[in-house]
Amino acid sequence: MRINAGDTAWLLVSAALVMFMTPGLALFYGGMVRAKNVLGMLMQNFFSLGLVSIFWAVLVYSLAFGGTGRYIGNLNFAWVEHVGSTLPPGFELPVPPAAFMSYQMMFAVITPALITGAIADRMRFGAWAWFLGLWMILVYAPIAHWVFAPAGWLARRGALDFAGGLVVHVNAGVAALAVVLVLGKRRGWPRRAMLPHSLPLTLVGTGILWFGWFGFNAGSAFAANGVAAQAFLNTQLAAAAGMIGWLVAERFRRGHATTLGAASGAVAGLVAITPCAGFVGGMSPIWVGLAAGALCFFAVSVKFRFGFDDSLDVIGVHLVGGILGSLLLGLFADAAVNGPSDGLLLGGGWALLGEQALAVGATLAYSFVVTGLICLVLKKVLPGGLRVSEDDEEEGLDLTQHSEAAYSSELA
Repeated sequence: MRINAGDTAWLLVSAALVMFMTPGLALFYGGMVRAKNVLGMLMQNFFSLGLVSIFWAVLVYSLAFGGTGRYIGNLNFAWVEHVGSTLPPGFELPVPPAAFMSYQMMFAVITPALITGAIADRMRFGAWAWFLGLWMILVYAPIAHWVFAPAGWLARRGALDFAGGLVVHVNAGVAALAVVLVLGKRRGWPRRAMLPHSLPLTLVGTGILWFGWFGFNAGSAFAANGVAAQAFLNTQLAAAAGMIGWLVAERFRRGHATTLGAASGAVAGLVAITPCAGFVGGMSPIWVGLAAGALCFFAVSVKFRFGFDDSLDVIGVHLVGGILGSLLLGLFADAAVNGPSDGLLLGGGWALLGEQALAVGATLAYSFVVTGLICLVLKKVLPGGLRVSEDDEEEGLDLTQHSEAAYSSELA
């Protein structure tokens, strides 16, 4: 297919926007931890930009998109072979293959970075590095192949995921649950208050995430066309509705509408619209966002009932929001906008909803089990295990893991 300059430009800009989301996520999470751990959080996120990019070029891109196998790719693109001249099987796009690879690389970078919010304040940096590399090969690559590659078994069955509701958010969210169950709770949680040290930092991070999400969703059209425009509009409407849904629920339940609630609600709306972004239209993104904001607000309290320490509510927002958006796609999908079929509410029957439910279940099961096994093995074989010592946790990850402090007062 002949290269289209406009489509290529849009995809490259979108790749840059998605890359910018990882520093935005670092600030979003960094503001919510205590001051003694902010650099530890920033470093875990920024390190993903480094290690994942190299792993993507050497192996993971090929496993995710190479070949025509149902469950995993081959090694045709390993070590950046053929990337400059060949698109993955099943893709006919008017963009250079290297642009497609670069765009997908930014998705791979941010997906494991989402997990860092759940493990805040207690995971050794060396353990995170080992986990990151293994998780990309053993978890991200297979699930991306199942869903994103046309040859993948879920894609062949008809499951839809426009921009990563399954591959990114459900995958990372359930992986976060597995990690925290193995890692254990922070010292003093939930008895001790562990309040955000800088909500302004979190709001700046939210703004960057929201900005980058236009590349995340609209860029997944792989062209500067009407589908990209619809995805762009849906992204904004769902984020706005997510914020409103969360704040209404928060005001009703707690009597206050908070800045952290506004940020969390917007992110919940963005998560939920991600799988739907290019497949729905009309008022659907608003209903998706409102539902996500309200449901995720109530979901974040589940950790107190069941006793797992999801430090920054990755499970409540990304896992629950990703599942909700993936299932609502089975209700709201509109073939007149894009896609092979209508959802249940537009007369398309139960078939798409069933495939979405199967895809959600398969992603949950595989990611949870394999992530848990990775953590159990690392806990056993790594010197020092997965988490820092009690003394290091009390002193903070900034000084003990990186010999630095975010703020000069910590050095006094």
